[in-house]
This record gives sequence, C-alpha cells and structure tokens, in this order.
Amino acid sequence: MATDILGYEGKRVVVMGCFSGIGEACAQTLVDLGAEVHGADIKPSPVNLDSFTEVDLKKPDSIAAGIAKIGGKVDALFNISGLPQTFPGEDVVTVNFLGIRAWTEGWLPNINSGGAIVSVSSLAGMGYLGRQPLVREFMDFTDFAEARQWYLDRAEEVGDPYTLSKEAINTWTQMSAPDLIGRDIRINCTMPSPIDTPMLGEFRKVAGDAVLGAFAKAKGRYSSPEEQAMPLILLNSDAARFISGVCLPVDAGLAGGLATGVLDMQKMIAEAMAEA
Repeated sequence: MATDILGYEGKRVVVMGCFSGIGEACAQTLVDLGAEVHGADIKPSPVNLDSFTEVDLKKPDSIAAGIAKIGGKVDALFNISGLPQTFPGEDVVTVNFLGIRAWTEGWLPNINSGGAIVSVSSLAGMGYLGRQPLVREFMDFTDFAEARQWYLDRAEEVGDPYTLSKEAINTWTQMSAPDLIGRDIRINCTMPSPIDTPMLGEFRKVAGDAVLGAFAKAKGRYSSPEEQAMPLILLNSDAARFISGVCLPVDAGLAGGLATGVLDMQKMIAEAMAEA
C-alpha cells in the first residue's frame, strides 16, 4: 500500500507568489514534502527555496525572463499571486488574470506529462457562469496594453476588477482543461473565502467588516493560509490525478449554502452589521 499518496518527493515545482500568505505556506509545505521548489514573486520569499526569481506579472518581458531564468522541465505550477481592489483596476486585472495566464502558457511546453496547474481564484468570482459574454470578451485579449485599455473603457460596466479577474480565472481553468488533459496535464483552481493574511486589511478597506464577516460566518472565522495552501497541494498531487477543470470552493461550505438557499448573504451581512 502506498504511503506517499501526494507524490511530491523529487518533483520539480514552481510557486508564483511565494512571498507571503498562501504562497509562503504552500512553498514551505512543498519543501517539507521533498519537492524541488522554485519560487517567483516581486519580493523575495522567506522560505528556503531551491531558487527565487523576481517576476512582475504586469510586464510580459519580466514573465518571459522569469520562465527562462528558472528554465527546465517542471511537474507542477502553483499560481498564487494576486492584487486586491486597492490597487488600480487595470493592474488588478493584469496581475490576477492576464499575467497568470501568460506565465502559465509560457511554461506549458516545459510541463512534464502527468503534470498539473492550480491557480487561486476567489469566491468573488463564483458568479462567472452568469457573466460569460463579458468575461469572454475580456479574455479574448492577449495583448496586455489592449486588455488594460478595454478594462479602462468598460470599467463602469465591468464593475469590481477583482471580481472580473477571478471570473476569468474560473472560466479559463474550465475552458483549458479538455485540451490540456489530452496532453496529460491537469488544471484546476480554488475559490477561497476570506483568509487571515495581511491582504485581508486591504479587502476590509473595500468591502467593510460586515461583508467580510458575512463571508466568514459559515465557519465563524477566517481561514488560515495553511488551510488554503493544502487544497492547492492536493489538487496538484498524484492523489488528484483524475481531477481537472474544477473550481473548488475552499470556504467551509459557504458557496454550497448560498447556491442551495440554505444561507442568505444579505441576511448574513445584516446580522454582521448588527453585531458590529
């Protein structure tokens, strides 16, 4: 009977967004599991990695240079970098989707057969199926400058740039899965509820305590970075080798409760406001 069901020992993996939060927790756990871990971010990671490469996901040249610097074949990509809505909207959609997509597509020729890709989306993007025409129009742009201009021209119609970027991640994940599985590469994403990381303060500036409190109500607390990192590690592991095209809520049951009407978001926000 196999004991190492995750199978990371000796695997070569890349973690984009290893500086802090989920990315730091993910990178550290992968090191502990015996993987060869290469990290990338705009700031160095505190984790003892096999290598670290500075990459700015807003810049195609930086993305290409980062891929070239790390080089070689890889078994798994972990796409964890992201910006909250306190940054300019055009930067949010660039880093959270355009940059992640370009980074991933740049690696595809070097992903080994049996490899896997996982990205961090968000519960903010769980309405993606209801906005497909708009999301697909945005996704049709591959040129960063053109996509950013499209966002600026349509900002009022688009609404929250963070939501758009995560709707695009969900859509891209599911659209890519059928083709990639034919090459024996899997792709999935997770949709976390609010996480107790430094970025939570940035989300609080935008959403307020009541909304964040409502999203945490299912469990009664925010999740930890480790609780979000472990599902990413599972999805890219040997234990999930028949799972692809999944947008997995990691939210203590919140999305399921909302989808079935067991939970009412407006009621939860009202209750959170009353408790404040």
